[in-house]
Amino acid sequence: MKVGFQYLTNVSSSTRATDRQRCSNLYATSCATDPDIASREAYSSEMLVDSFGRFHNYLRISLTERCNLRCQYCMPAEGVELTPKSELLSPDEIIRIANLFVTSGVDKIRLTGGEPTIRKDIEDICLHLSGLKGLKTLAMTTNGIVLSKKLPKLKECGLNALNISLDTLVPAKFEFMTRRKGHSKVMESIDASVELGYNPVKVNCVIMRGMNDDEICNFVELTRQKPINVRFIEFMPFDGNVWNVKKLVPYAEMLDKVRQSYKGVERLQDHHTDTAKNFRIDGHVGTISFITSMTEHFCAGCNRLRLLADGNFKVCLFGPSEVSLREPIRAGVNDTGLKEIIGAAVKRKKAKHAGMFDIAKTANRPMIHIGG
Repeated sequence: MKVGFQYLTNVSSSTRATDRQRCSNLYATSCATDPDIASREAYSSEMLVDSFGRFHNYLRISLTERCNLRCQYCMPAEGVELTPKSELLSPDEIIRIANLFVTSGVDKIRLTGGEPTIRKDIEDICLHLSGLKGLKTLAMTTNGIVLSKKLPKLKECGLNALNISLDTLVPAKFEFMTRRKGHSKVMESIDASVELGYNPVKVNCVIMRGMNDDEICNFVELTRQKPINVRFIEFMPFDGNVWNVKKLVPYAEMLDKVRQSYKGVERLQDHHTDTAKNFRIDGHVGTISFITSMTEHFCAGCNRLRLLADGNFKVCLFGPSEVSLREPIRAGVNDTGLKEIIGAAVKRKKAKHAGMFDIAKTANRPMIHIGG
């Protein structure tokens, strides 16, 4: 099925509502907000269940390999070779693949990159994805550089969850870590997200020893008066980011730092598929979390799959295995055939990743190619 992207993004609210309905009519599985939406079980299929019984209801879609920052843990200093535009998924191909996943049981999609907000058609993509019936959450991970300007339209187009990446609260250090200016723009985007009613606004912070581990409690302060969830992420190895275990600050050490400075740090009940260990602090409106991929992996509850900008399908962030969905689409394979390819890849997913030292020695793509 084809969905045209011919209409403009700067249209009125009434036109957007009409377009959302039109999108709903084009797909048999449209309109996520309908009150008569069927249960997840009605959509779920064996395509999304791996050999260990894990049901994958969360798809991360990388919309671009391009970015307006050059973060040290994400991209090599010399940059990366970009995939030719002809080998990237078209908007129609993205929607078609997303529709296959949603009709099979995926109820959460996260848009990543590169930096997804630099796409000129980002509002259109959000509008079409949010119209897929059965999709409950349309989220985005962004660096926040241009987000504040685009966010009102993005929210109108169905974007209902946000993660903003920010690794330092010091402008000069931000420029060093990202090799670009823009700290104030990110802070503006965080404030704009709160003002527009996103709750929580998730702030992703990769902690690296000797770089920003002295700012942990400063980040905690962001949660005192605003509905912000600061997510402290253990430094992970990817091609080109010069990972070293000495740079890794373990979750236990980060948590200890917080507990030394704050009273009433209470662990919250986590869902079995959560990547984060979540905590609240007495007197704080927001919360803090820790992503412990290296020291305490959460593979047993993994429910995530990844679609890369070039159309490759990846079942594990740290695994090198990928299978192309772009090639069979362009060869004329129908939806049934695509589902068979996807299902076979999911069945090959391993029980857990290899561990941080083996991951560091395994060939994998830079994070900017995989999608944050």
